[in-house]
Amino acid sequence: MQVTVTFRRIKPSEALKLYAEEKSERLARYLHEPVEVHWVLSVSKIRHIASATIVAMGLKIKAEEETEELYSA
Repeated sequence: MQVTVTFRRIKPSEALKLYAEEKSERLARYLHEPVEVHWVLSVSKIRHIASATIVAMGLKIKAEEETEELYSA
């Protein structure tokens, strides 16, 4: 599984990167290799946005969540 994490308008944090990679590992149970996951973590005022793009088995899945805390997004 290939996981990349991009930070926008936020200081890169190793803890956030590891958290995103850990959450991505859960997908391995459902999707067959090779799987690519690209996370974009951004902050805009009080909006914390986490979006993920997953590419596996010829499918492209996009998800996005916005909350007041990046870990819960």
